[in-house]
Amino acid sequence: MISKKRLLRKSKLYVILDKGSCKKSNPVKFFKQIKNRGVDIAQLRDKISPKIEIAKLALKIKQLLNKSKVIFIINDFADIAKVVDADGIHIGQDDPDIKTARRILGRHKIIGVSCHSLKQLITAQKNGADYMAIGPVFPTSLKPKARPLGLSLLKKISTVSWRKPIFAVGGIGPENLSEVLATGNRRVAVASAICRAKRPALAIKKLNAQLR
Repeated sequence: MISKKRLLRKSKLYVILDKGSCKKSNPVKFFKQIKNRGVDIAQLRDKISPKIEIAKLALKIKQLLNKSKVIFIINDFADIAKVVDADGIHIGQDDPDIKTARRILGRHKIIGVSCHSLKQLITAQKNGADYMAIGPVFPTSLKPKARPLGLSLLKKISTVSWRKPIFAVGGIGPENLSEVLATGNRRVAVASAICRAKRPALAIKKLNAQLR
């Protein structure tokens, strides 16, 4: 069995399929397209569908990715992640805390946390997060009301030694990835840059050419 936590340490490209902004008519087909293209982590983010529909979709994606090296993460719902045996969940600052999620999922599953400040990063790592996402770096359709943090915080983060991986997130794509990498950050989470691309595989290739 592949240790997904071990794979997490080497992960660089994290893709988020947001049901609301990506508007994919067939999310399973999308995950099939990106499965063996160099994506390390894939997240299902659905804030609009009934939970039973999210669970059904998550199960299909889990079955698709089951024997691959892609880490499958579900946004928010620890109960769904447990039922479908996803590799982990991603939670925000306003969601149930890490301790609650860990109690539901167990110690072998991955828990990621959205952070918007250095203090939140430190707290998330201290509380047992397996990875943190910092952002939004640039304006993003995932969180249109959120104030972009810019690049200065990424530069500050890169001067600190972290035990857990940190992914820059928010409005990142091939056109501005070089700015993110210039801060010293080597891990990114992207949504629109891939899920809205006419050729997702090509978009992944362009990102990986810079990341790796």
